[in-house]
Amino acid sequence: MLNSSVLVLNRNFQPVHVTSVKRALSLLYLGVAKAIDTQYRLYEFEDWAALSATQDSIHTVNRHIRVPRVVVLSAYEYLPRGRVRFSRLNIYARDHDTCQYCARRLPRSELNLDHVVPRSQGGKTSWENVVCSCVPCNLSKGGRTPEQAGMKLLKKPVRPRWTPFFRGTFRRVTYREWLPFLNLADASYWNVELRDD
Repeated sequence: MLNSSVLVLNRNFQPVHVTSVKRALSLLYLGVAKAIDTQYRLYEFEDWAALSATQDSIHTVNRHIRVPRVVVLSAYEYLPRGRVRFSRLNIYARDHDTCQYCARRLPRSELNLDHVVPRSQGGKTSWENVVCSCVPCNLSKGGRTPEQAGMKLLKKPVRPRWTPFFRGTFRRVTYREWLPFLNLADASYWNVELRDD
């Protein structure tokens, strides 16, 4: 249990890291972070430790401490932004190992990359023009655009906006408490600037 994962948010509720329960409890105890519950209430260590622990708890000599699945750092606002390397691996990750024409999810060994607008027609090798494709769809499309080949893209390819910490995390999310902070629509609720009209 001490080595299971905890999502770490910055002060603006943006995900910045995944850590262990052991480290998260240390951060709570030191006052560097606060635990957050499913109702988005923040708790300092003593208040969190006082909550009843029905499941997922750490047993100490004199009490059971509920395991926090999400903690919020008290003084950390910066969200690291990195330039996402334009690579085969990252294109597969962006497209979730799914052919962008037939929607089949395949092992990476059965996928390749396709230029939406073929290079022979002036297409660039860029985030906005390269997609993950299965071999049969790539052969069927050939040197044509999807429209010319009578094919449709699942979604328009775009440059990802991942942070370095989270490139692979979205696929291995195992705790429902993380979802509101990793889903961009839900996260935007917490990050939009409020105005006094």
